Amino acid sequence: MKRLTAERGVNVVYDSVGKDTFEKSLGCLARRGMMVLYGQSSGPVPPVDPQVLNAKGSLFLTRPTLHHYTHTREELLVRAGDVLSWVRSGVLRLRIDRDFPLAQAADAHRYLQDRQTKGKVLLIP
Repeated sequence: MKRLTAERGVNVVYDSVGKDTFEKSLGCLARRGMMVLYGQSSGPVPPVDPQVLNAKGSLFLTRPTLHHYTHTREELLVRAGDVLSWVRSGVLRLRIDRDFPLAQAADAHRYLQDRQTKGKVLLIP
């Protein structure tokens, strides 16, 4: 059996920015890659012609919404339990970048807005 060689590009892109990064995100995908568009901090992505996905290599595009994955209380509890167990076991590591006292919430907001974060930002009461 002939071994398939790896091609350039990535298999999955997670894009939370939207309008400003959409084209670049699609452009870095390998053939049959998947783009998960889950935010639009720079604005909504304009309508997409499905033929573009074909031309770029039979790409997949999904726009998940948390509510569809936690529609029932049972789903919410199962999914939350999974995530918390991954954190507890070390499979999922959280990166806390900074914490701010609640009185400095405006500073925390500016920090986020200025895109200085390299992990989670916490407000501490």
